[in-house]
Amino acid sequence: MHPRLFLVTPASYELEAFLPALESAFSGGDIATLLIAGNGLEESALQRIATRVVPLAQKSDVAVLIENSTRVAGRVHADGVHCTARIEDVKLAVESFSPRLIVGAGAIFSRHEAMELAETGIDYVFFGRIDREDTPEAHRKTLEFSAWWANLFEVPCVAFAGSDMTSVKECAATGAEFVAVRDVVWQHPEGPAAGVREANAILAGFELSEAEG
Repeated sequence: MHPRLFLVTPASYELEAFLPALESAFSGGDIATLLIAGNGLEESALQRIATRVVPLAQKSDVAVLIENSTRVAGRVHADGVHCTARIEDVKLAVESFSPRLIVGAGAIFSRHEAMELAETGIDYVFFGRIDREDTPEAHRKTLEFSAWWANLFEVPCVAFAGSDMTSVKECAATGAEFVAVRDVVWQHPEGPAAGVREANAILAGFELSEAEG
């Protein structure tokens, strides 16, 4: 078993232009999850996007998560919700959705916070900030937290890679069960499908039981 891709929607995009890119990404190979990031959108705008995106993803056997909106997730029949809010909101999402749907948490700033969140019953912890512009490399704390977590805890973790493909390898080497990618796929010079293929080829080289932090 090796780490799997956790795809995050771009920081900004026009929906009609994005849909073909999304289908291209799905054609590139295995993607475990697609996170529809909120990107500061109003709930109605997020729902319009999710209404179009969710069926495409689920048709390709990709689980879809909505950032910080249990209402949108429920309305569009998404597979779960990704929380980057207060721990009280995470607890509420777990109470409302789990175990029927996936609930994960991100925007984690300390090891203590990660452990507190895991105690709520979430399905994964996400290390890295999706509200920031991608840098070529994964953030140092993302790698440190992921390696620490993967070696000690049973709750799966997601490590957010940077915009350079070498960062996918760095994240996989932490032992994280999932590697989140964004610009490394959407901005790939040969297109999203090629980005997914290349990232998956890297992940295939890491057996989770043998990954080194």
